[in-house]
Amino acid sequence: MKKIEAIIKPFKLDEVKDALVEIGIGGMTVTEVRGFGQQKGHTEIYRGTEYVIDFLPKVKIEVVVKDEDVEKVIQTIMKTAQTGRVGDGKIFVIPVEEVVRIRTGERGEQAI
Repeated sequence: MKKIEAIIKPFKLDEVKDALVEIGIGGMTVTEVRGFGQQKGHTEIYRGTEYVIDFLPKVKIEVVVKDEDVEKVIQTIMKTAQTGRVGDGKIFVIPVEEVVRIRTGERGEQAI
């Protein structure tokens, strides 16, 4: 099993969620996060004063999938989250040792 974490632009969340549900992903965790990469933030002017916005709003999607579904999930996220501009995000794939469903005690792939 693998945990896939995708950091994407917030306005792409619904599109990515719908695409993941369409390929059979049954659950996900979504967190509002802030960060920067190549964008390095930007400046905004508010009431005549210039402010540097270092950390930009992003959304982190987390899903745990079977090993054979990893590439399909990565391709789906890439296809739906991509705008072609700097700041589209990143995808991280992390090994998962064990999953336990608290309600039933199921373990492994049955608990996903």
